[in-house]
Order: sequence, then C-alpha cells, then structure tokens
Amino acid sequence: MSNPLRASAGELELEAIMSAIQDGRRVVITTTTGQTESEVTLRYDGSVYYCDTPTRLHRHESEGDMRRCIRKMGYGAGAEDT
Repeated sequence: MSNPLRASAGELELEAIMSAIQDGRRVVITTTTGQTESEVTLRYDGSVYYCDTPTRLHRHESEGDMRRCIRKMGYGAGAEDT
C-alpha cells in the first residue's frame, strides 16, 4: 500500500482528492472544529467509497455521492462552489 496523501481541509482540489482515491491511494484530511483537530481518511475499494471519521465510517455507493460528501464537508479546495 502506498503512503497516504495528507492535506488540511481545503488544501487540495476536489479533482485531486478523487483522482488519488480512485488510484487506490488513501487521502488523510486534517480538519479543525473549534480547537479540536482530527483526521478523516477518504478511500475507495473499487466499488464503495469511504470516509473514515473519528466517530463514524461513512459509505458512499457512487462517485457522485462521494463528491457531494467532500463538497458538503469542505474537504476539498473550492468544493463548496462546485
């Protein structure tokens, strides 16, 4: 397994995140809520997309659902505008 791609929320473009996870790479996004920093791991197993958060494992059955999640959560740069 390759090293994960690490970035802060909003640092990478949505397309860069999707390209990396579709190539089999995990993308670890660091988020900050208030004064708490946490990591979310975005990944794809070839059929299902996943967002591993500190409290939940979100499953997305389609690329469109994963893109909507990244936009909604602000993980990608400019994602809210897409």
